[in-house]
Amino acid sequence: MNSPHRVSCASIVVAAAALTAIPQLPALAQPDLPSRVPLTFNHYYNYPEIESALKQLHNAYPDLLMLRSIGKSVEGRDLWLMTINNRETGSDRDKPAIYIDANIHGNEVQGAETAIYTIWYLTKSYGKVEKLTKLMDERAFYILPSVNPDGRAHWFDNPNSHSSSRTGKKPVDSDHDGLYDEDGPDDLDGDGSITSMWKADPNGRWRRSNKDPRIFERVGPDEKGDYTNLGSEGIDNDGDGDVNEDGPGGYDMNRNWPSDWQPEHIQFGAGEYPLSFPETRAVAEFILDHPNIAAVQAYHNSGGMILRGPGKQYRESEYPREDIAVYDEIGRTGEQMLPFYRYMIIHKDLYDVHGGFVNWTAEGLGIFSFTNEQWSNDQYVNVKEEGRNTERRFKFGDLLQFGQAYTPLKPYDHPIYGEVLIGGWTKYSERVAPTFLLEEMCHRNAAFTLYHADQIPKLSFSRVDVADLGQGVWSVTAEVKNDGAIPTISGVARNRKIGAVDRANLAAGPGAANITVLTSGTLADRYRAPLDLTERQPERIPHAAGIPGHGFRLFRWIVQGSGSVVLTYQSQKGGKIERTVDLAATQTAP
Repeated sequence: MNSPHRVSCASIVVAAAALTAIPQLPALAQPDLPSRVPLTFNHYYNYPEIESALKQLHNAYPDLLMLRSIGKSVEGRDLWLMTINNRETGSDRDKPAIYIDANIHGNEVQGAETAIYTIWYLTKSYGKVEKLTKLMDERAFYILPSVNPDGRAHWFDNPNSHSSSRTGKKPVDSDHDGLYDEDGPDDLDGDGSITSMWKADPNGRWRRSNKDPRIFERVGPDEKGDYTNLGSEGIDNDGDGDVNEDGPGGYDMNRNWPSDWQPEHIQFGAGEYPLSFPETRAVAEFILDHPNIAAVQAYHNSGGMILRGPGKQYRESEYPREDIAVYDEIGRTGEQMLPFYRYMIIHKDLYDVHGGFVNWTAEGLGIFSFTNEQWSNDQYVNVKEEGRNTERRFKFGDLLQFGQAYTPLKPYDHPIYGEVLIGGWTKYSERVAPTFLLEEMCHRNAAFTLYHADQIPKLSFSRVDVADLGQGVWSVTAEVKNDGAIPTISGVARNRKIGAVDRANLAAGPGAANITVLTSGTLADRYRAPLDLTERQPERIPHAAGIPGHGFRLFRWIVQGSGSVVLTYQSQKGGKIERTVDLAATQTAP
């Protein structure tokens, strides 16, 4: 008698045959794109490794990449900038471009990884990913992974906290004693990071948590605590009675840009005058020398933010409504692409900034500009997890990083304070993404920036009509369309008369005879509106308003002659398009 659970060999054969008949579906995972340069993004690159990675990429993809130094830092390090451009489709200067940089603050390291990831991902995608191949054929990319290589090198090579080494390395007398950089933090416990010092104090304002003794809680105004916070670990190196009051540098290159620059007594860290540091001047000279830059992206950390200007409330009026609509479209899409990130306005949602980089590029140059503050500690945890942020941070620091980003508290005999406790979060915490999440952070931010680049003006002659007016006179009407969200001339640039105006042009084409442009101008409506006449040189129609994002403009020439004509539209931010039209053809199809 057969068991009800016994299966015959014949049944197995039939079942196997049925399975092989099921059509095999393509894998849903993103396909692997092998690169000629086997970079990895589960660790942070120091300055020599950045140089090496950029040179390897340049050597591996010479048809797409050009590497150059645009200047030197205070300590003589090269400011390496990579241009991504397919030279077979034109010069980078003739194409709309995006400028991307990172690490203007030395401790905000992951921006450089994202910048390198962008180069790496684009190059290995060329010819394999249609959308990115088209983007590289039509656009140019200027990428500077580290604006502040000195601060970055100091952060990697020396003990630091997650917030120190923000500055560059030009010496500054921060305590006004005639000496420079002589009393910075000291790694007293030898863990490679600058952590915190705590002193037992019956009248202190802090107490250790009953839930986790690593956590110090601030007591209420009517309570007494057990400890006083003494700040970052260190000693009085210059013997003036103060601790850690004059560390390396002491300025902020992101306060050194021309738009709304303010002196030191108003804006800390601003420098002696705008662009007073060699790094900021080199960047400014490069951007000013490339008026084809239509978009700017700067990478900082942290907090999970997509920031736009202005940096001060009183500059809100400089952002026209049509520009704000563009920022909103890109920023709100970014919120969907970057979980835990928020689209924010610098002065309104963060803090006031004078002389910021993206404020200069947006308000001073009329370029649509974003700063991404990369990494949010909320990415560690399930958003439904209850409890205070500090408690959650310790919990998931233990569960996910196994305590590696925290130095346990231990006693130390301090020369000024006596016995203290030293310990806390290391420099690889708080502001810096853990390495197991680094590649995802790089990819999402790079994808947002490539989306931003894809919104740069995309121009075409979407329609050209030719009408025979008799006696060898023709009306040529061209519709120039912009499929990008970004206009060819921003409202800021238009209002402040920044940069060259766009130009629509008609010239004699192949086989043309006696072509003369009698008059020309712009049209608000194809059928009824009067022609807004060009005052002189009617073959060239200047257009100071530009082509709006997701919009079009109409241009009309009244031409005498025969044969063909060549239409061009030239824009600093939108590039150049061209179309040849036979005057004998009417209602020319696009």
